[in-house]
Amino acid sequence: MADDLEPVHSTWLHSDQYIPAHFMRPARRFMQVEAAGGVVLLIAAVVAVIWANSPGGASYFEFWGSTLSFEFGPIHVEETYKDIVNDGLMAIFFFVVGLEIKRELVIGELSEPRKAALPALAAVGGMAVPALIYLAFVLPSGGEAVNGWGIPMATDIAFAIGLVAILGSRISSGAKLFLLALAIVDDIGAIVVIAVVYTEDLSLWWLAFALGAFAAIWLGKRAGIRAGAFYVPLAILVWFGFLESGVHATIAGVILGLLTPARALYSDTAFHQRATWIMERWDMNRRAPDAAARLDHDALELAAVARESVSPLRRMERALHNWSSFLIVPLFALANAGVRFVDIDMVSAVLSPVALGVSAGLVIGKPIGIGLATWIALRLNLGRLPARTSFKTITGLGLLAGVGFTVSLFITELAFTSEILTDEAKIGIFIGSGVAGVAGFLLLRSMKTPEQEIEEARERMAPSGGD
Repeated sequence: MADDLEPVHSTWLHSDQYIPAHFMRPARRFMQVEAAGGVVLLIAAVVAVIWANSPGGASYFEFWGSTLSFEFGPIHVEETYKDIVNDGLMAIFFFVVGLEIKRELVIGELSEPRKAALPALAAVGGMAVPALIYLAFVLPSGGEAVNGWGIPMATDIAFAIGLVAILGSRISSGAKLFLLALAIVDDIGAIVVIAVVYTEDLSLWWLAFALGAFAAIWLGKRAGIRAGAFYVPLAILVWFGFLESGVHATIAGVILGLLTPARALYSDTAFHQRATWIMERWDMNRRAPDAAARLDHDALELAAVARESVSPLRRMERALHNWSSFLIVPLFALANAGVRFVDIDMVSAVLSPVALGVSAGLVIGKPIGIGLATWIALRLNLGRLPARTSFKTITGLGLLAGVGFTVSLFITELAFTSEILTDEAKIGIFIGSGVAGVAGFLLLRSMKTPEQEIEEARERMAPSGGD
């Protein structure tokens, strides 16, 4: 019977040749690990710091300050390489963030108000307390430094979720979902801050242009248009309208993500029915005189039905997630993490109000804010802790939420025009994120696995041998 089966055709990627066996497949397996995105991001940041402080460090700033211009129909854009990453590629990153937010709101941890209340309130506390701590450090000196209060509010999902994944069963699935939901709400807060606080002079004409393109996308959805060729040009127009309006262009990516349908065209039942019908027709068409053409048509129809049985949100998230995690975010870190320490008085920079405010906000403000808000929510009976989750776990998760790398760097670039303040904020992010990440990981590493808990329970229940 097995001899009647057609052999599986191996591709070059699956062959035993040297390059796919030693490079391509290991790289693909690495990209499937949750912590991998954080590792690549960290490597990119380290490369940026080494490059900026090397003997040829001036080339780092010259390269990212180089200008590139391009035209796409009526659109003319002239930006530095750094701005292309921050305003262009990061719009794709925030589009993926918008997709994640939409998924959680529709079918995830934030879809039920009762389940969403606890992590949402914890996230609010985890944003408010770091901002207040930062302001406590910088308000006495005042000036432009006050604009950076949004920097310690952010949580880097890639790092936080990656570190939790490494801890395995020491952290319950409920606690992991709590952190994920908290980080999503944290992202929503950061996006609101970017849109409202860090918006420059507003051009209502360009904003109306972008909203018109949004309206065309919405009407296309209502009309049932499914072709990407219809939406991609409109998405580019939306991005350009926001870029010119003064509202940061990455907000366009978030809104486009939120507009992406989270439901498939065909339900599971409808897919099964249509697929069964197509396969029955395919079986009959095998014996037709023009079988090849008929079977090609059946295969294409089955592929279309299968494609539309997965929601556009899932398809886009799957298509863009790796590009965002392993190319766009590392490029962003490479373009923005470079601080030339050799030109800075490190003692003064580390002890500056901005650096102290950022690092204290991340290391102290995050766990206190999250822990306090969680305690208040529990006292008000607005939720309950997940199974195998104590306040020690919440403290550890709060520390991991203090790893605010990507979005914190992003807000830093928006908050300050002064290079000195920018460098001080980045130093605070490096110190705060590093300390919070290590402390949170070590605290959660001390938690017991379910197997260890069971073994300890058995030892307590076992009769003593002395009697």
